[in-house]
Amino acid sequence: MRFRSSPFDGGSNIDANILMSSWTCLNLGKFETDSFVLHVIVRVLPCMGKGDYQIDYVPAPRITEADKTNDRKSLQRALDRRLYLLLYGNSNGAPNGEPVWHFPEKVYDSEETLRKCAESALESVLGDLSHTYFVGNAPMGHMVIEQKEDVPEPYKRFFFKSQVIDTNEFNIRKCEDFVWVTKDELLEYFPEQAEFFKKMIIS
Repeated sequence: MRFRSSPFDGGSNIDANILMSSWTCLNLGKFETDSFVLHVIVRVLPCMGKGDYQIDYVPAPRITEADKTNDRKSLQRALDRRLYLLLYGNSNGAPNGEPVWHFPEKVYDSEETLRKCAESALESVLGDLSHTYFVGNAPMGHMVIEQKEDVPEPYKRFFFKSQVIDTNEFNIRKCEDFVWVTKDELLEYFPEQAEFFKKMIIS
């Protein structure tokens, strides 16, 4: 008995869980929020034979068409890596108000907790949090933005981690463009903060 399975299918013999972790950054001082990172982890459990027969499982190729074309809008790429969501558009604290690459963000606005603010930031981008949950109530890290010519007041950005489960399609909104990138690709978008993200993001 042989069968072929997509890395994202949820057949009876395969448990393919798609997890996306998100870091949301909340800025304090002015209580601004700035940053989300979504990544995808695909976990496939091995197929086990039952009775007197054994299933000969043939996995689908790891290299997809999106890999070959470097389609960074697709989640069907880098299947053995985590992917992070970046948005292109207006961002809090961007110099001269010009569009830049950034994580989903939100300025703190008297929410009950910082986590509530982080949830609101993610919801504004995905539109629905029914397939997400936040890991803990405390931030995973923070970044201090110093005062300078284009930053009139210093503030902090706090990062929260959340996970989106059981989906590989999103209607990304409130941005001019978006990409799903690996950690190494992500660092190319933030050369000045590369060392910070390299330490905070595991893989």
